Amino acid sequence: MGESEGVRLQKVLAQAGVGSRRAAEELIVDGRVEVNGQVVTTLGTRVDPTRDSVRVDGRRIAVDETKVYLVLNKPRGVVSTMSDPQGRRCLGDLVRDRPERLFHVGRLDTDTEGLILLVNDGEFAHRLAHPSYGVQKTYVAEVPGPVPPRVGRALREGVELEDGPARADAFRVVQQSGAKAMVEIVLHEGRKHIVRRMLAEVGHPVRRLARTSLGPVKLGDLAPGQVRPLSQQELGTLLDTVEL
Repeated sequence: MGESEGVRLQKVLAQAGVGSRRAAEELIVDGRVEVNGQVVTTLGTRVDPTRDSVRVDGRRIAVDETKVYLVLNKPRGVVSTMSDPQGRRCLGDLVRDRPERLFHVGRLDTDTEGLILLVNDGEFAHRLAHPSYGVQKTYVAEVPGPVPPRVGRALREGVELEDGPARADAFRVVQQSGAKAMVEIVLHEGRKHIVRRMLAEVGHPVRRLARTSLGPVKLGDLAPGQVRPLSQQELGTLLDTVEL
C-alpha cells in the first residue's frame, strides 16, 4: 500500500478501542502489532481497514468501522426474519432504529428465545452459520423430569433422527425437581428443530428453550429484546474461527 493510501495504523487501533493514539503508537514500536501476519514497528504504516488483518499480542482486532456485529436476545414469539409479510413480530422490528441493512446469523424457532447475531457482513454470516466451521451453540431447555444419567450418555453418543444421526458435544442437568428439569445441551450443528428433536427422541420433549451462547459469545444478563455490540475479544475470536 502506498504512503498516501489507507489509514495510519495507530489511528485504526485507537478507533477500534485498543487505547489512545499514544498507547497504540507504543504498542507498534514495541513490536506487539501484526498486519497480515507481519510484525509492524513503523509508525507511518498505513492499512486498509476493510481488507487487512490486524492483531495485537496475537489477538485479532476488528478494525473495519463499516461493519456492525450485534448480539440480540430474541424474545419468545418473535419470528427469525428481518421482515414478515404476515405482519408477525420479527427481528427487524427489534432493530428498526438501526440504519444498517442487517442479516441474522442462523435462525431460532419462533418459540425459542435467546442469543442470535445480527450483522451487516454477509460473508461472516454465511460462514458462521455453516457447519464446517463447527461453532458450538449452547442451549438451556426445560423438559419433563427426572432426567436419568442414561439420557446424557445417549445424547453424547448420538441419536438417530429421520434426517440422520445427531450427537451432543456436551450435556448436563442444570437442576431438577419432581416432574420438571432444566438441562443444558451443546451442539455444533444447526439442523431445523435439532435440539427439540434430540430431546424428544430420548423421551424428554422440550417445554421451553433458550440459546445462551454461540462460540465465545454469551447472552449473560442481556434483557429480552435488547441488543449490544460484540466485544473486540468476541468478534476477534469469531473472525479467526471462520477464517476471515
